[in-house]
Amino acid sequence: MAQPYVPPAPVGPTALMRPLGWGSPFRWLELGRKDLFRHPGIALFYGVSFFLMAQVLALVFKYKPEYTLSMISGCLLIGPFLAMGLYEVSRRLEQGEQPDMASSLMCWDQHIPSMAMLVLVLMVLELLWGRASLVVFAVFFDTGMPSTTGVLEAIFNPKNIEFVMVYLAVGGVFAALVFGLSVVSIPMILDRDTDAISAVLTSMRVVFSHPGVLLLWGALLGLFVVGALWPWGLGIILVGPWLGHASWHAYRGCVEWQENPCEAVTLGSSN
Repeated sequence: MAQPYVPPAPVGPTALMRPLGWGSPFRWLELGRKDLFRHPGIALFYGVSFFLMAQVLALVFKYKPEYTLSMISGCLLIGPFLAMGLYEVSRRLEQGEQPDMASSLMCWDQHIPSMAMLVLVLMVLELLWGRASLVVFAVFFDTGMPSTTGVLEAIFNPKNIEFVMVYLAVGGVFAALVFGLSVVSIPMILDRDTDAISAVLTSMRVVFSHPGVLLLWGALLGLFVVGALWPWGLGIILVGPWLGHASWHAYRGCVEWQENPCEAVTLGSSN
């Protein structure tokens, strides 16, 4: 009599979801602040890079305001990849190693296949998001394309309340999807050299395991970025690197690696 098929045990470490509390995002911010001031020179380099990105946004807003929201969605994708060098700094600090600018700038070169796949997925989402933004403008904007001097007044004109509601709904869906796919996937690729699909699935597991805490984390990221961009975007020189370091600690705080595959837990478990 044939023996029943028994699948082999999984190979390699298992990603477990750590228990999170409402104070976890604030703890990640504090850990990120400490990393920021331990190597301020590296942080300054990335801060200036984020600042230059903000200036590009300002120029688009000035001369082509209808494309500003689409550019913002693109920057939301570029930002995490720029922050990968900051993840490397925090990773080395956590391991007791000495970070340097060279290792920070070149940390991606050992992970090109996984990063390329993840970039491709996020670029497709960004293009869809940008196209959806233009469609919402074309269909729901009732008072004509605003001028550079009165864009905010035109957008929030009572006649355009339907546009605002639809745009926020569409943008919220795309923002939530991008956030869910990338919240821990990029630092996980850097840390474990895993493939993009496993990293994305783990990122979604994190979100579904603790949706409230991750929603708070996403809201804090958004508030800090928006606050740093006003006025003149100078605040992003400090806030950008700070949030990059904090995002590494968010990954470490959300995911624990267990070498024994027999003790793997299911989605949503915090044991």
